[in-house]
Amino acid sequence: MKHRPPKRNRKRRELKKVGLARALSKLGYCSRSQAAELIRAGRVKLNGALRRDPETPAHPGKDRIEVDETPLGASAKIYLMLNKPRGVVTTASDEKGRETVYACLPKGPPWLAPVGRLDKASEGLLLFTNDSEWAARITAPETHLDKTYHVQIGAIADEALLSALRDGIRMNDGDFLRVKYCSILRQGERNSWLEIVLDEGKNRHIRRLLENLNIEVLQLVRVAIGPLALGSLQKGAARLLTSDEKEAIDRAMR
Repeated sequence: MKHRPPKRNRKRRELKKVGLARALSKLGYCSRSQAAELIRAGRVKLNGALRRDPETPAHPGKDRIEVDETPLGASAKIYLMLNKPRGVVTTASDEKGRETVYACLPKGPPWLAPVGRLDKASEGLLLFTNDSEWAARITAPETHLDKTYHVQIGAIADEALLSALRDGIRMNDGDFLRVKYCSILRQGERNSWLEIVLDEGKNRHIRRLLENLNIEVLQLVRVAIGPLALGSLQKGAARLLTSDEKEAIDRAMR
């Protein structure tokens, strides 16, 4: 019997479904936690049926999803950069009532999620998007997309400090932290500014590393993500990425 070549027009693999709350988030309507509240409140229908379980399987590109009887459609993909000011937290809502990064963003839909985060005391470049797949690629460890920081420390930096940062340190919790690149930008009488590049980003990576070396961090500003630079964007201001900027980041992740 002759071996038959595989048919080219095979049935496409069924696209993966997600929880209903996540589907609302992917459609750019609101955050996942806000979506869960809407669903539990009985304000969301899936294919005409009221659902109260946020984990109900749904396909955001195929199923009909309604909020308060209004059908939702997929929002246009948006890519935005913010110069995060110090003192605001990277979350949609804060249980302690602190100001969040969303106070700096344009009001109204579509919902934009932060790509990674900066802690409350840190400043600088923070991306937002409603393209969850793009965001996942940027934050994935295997992408190794460089993030560049300017860090003011309460010490006079020397080559020994730079070598220790490059060599890395094993933390008490088991994390091994190191920097990809570091150099001295400028120095004063009692402090220094360093440029530090990471190709991975663990929680409070730079702060923990310097604290372990008994070095005080006075200021930490993220100035670039891959080829995308913060530039002259004013603190607390946000703007859309240009098509060239978006394409440059995409090329850097290939």
